[in-house]
Amino acid sequence: MTDVEAAARRFIADVWNAGREESAYDLIAEDCPGLGGTGPEATLAWHRDRRASFPDLRYKIVEVVAGGDRVAVHWRAAGTQAGQFGPVPPTGRVVSYSGASFLRFDETGRIVDVWSVNELFQVLQQLGVEMLPPLPATGS
Repeated sequence: MTDVEAAARRFIADVWNAGREESAYDLIAEDCPGLGGTGPEATLAWHRDRRASFPDLRYKIVEVVAGGDRVAVHWRAAGTQAGQFGPVPPTGRVVSYSGASFLRFDETGRIVDVWSVNELFQVLQQLGVEMLPPLPATGS
């Protein structure tokens, strides 16, 4: 296992699953972009918000591909919605979905970039959100 692969696995185990916020400061570079900011604090803010919605949310690594300064992680997640999730009030429903995260590391072994994709529409459907296409525009 490469150093970057071990760091990616630690990132998921410590920060995503265990909520060990101190690990984020070890693993994430200050200039790493995140939602609404940069650095460890931006990443932690996103995960705090997600854990507020799904307190028991856990990620399982399905596959890891590492090369050079990059790591791709295919993961599955599952958790129970106990808090507000965007506009969706708590439902008590369990969701299960997949995603992939792509991490880039600097020469010190810290994460400098994260890009993730996931099955958000599947999560919303599992929470009972009805998604309807927009009504056709009416001509005047």
